[in-house]
Amino acid sequence: MDEKIFVCRCEEVTLEEVRRYIRMGFTTFSELKRLLRIGMGPCQGRGCREIVLRELSKAKGVSISQLNPGTFRPPSKPLLAGLLSDVESKKRG
Repeated sequence: MDEKIFVCRCEEVTLEEVRRYIRMGFTTFSELKRLLRIGMGPCQGRGCREIVLRELSKAKGVSISQLNPGTFRPPSKPLLAGLLSDVESKKRG
């Protein structure tokens, strides 16, 4: 059975991909973020950060608290373009 376990649903990154990149020698969250775009979707890592850090922790044999979780922004969500034009209309009076 070819079961894919998605770690990052925003960027559709699977657990197998994360493990493969770790085996290739990319052992920081920032490296994996740049290569796989994990933590760069709309949730900004709320769904995948802990899972990826846990995989890094296992691979490096250190606790999660010893790993750098990287930088991230607050979660974002899409806005309707009409909201922006309404704000501009109100500013003009």
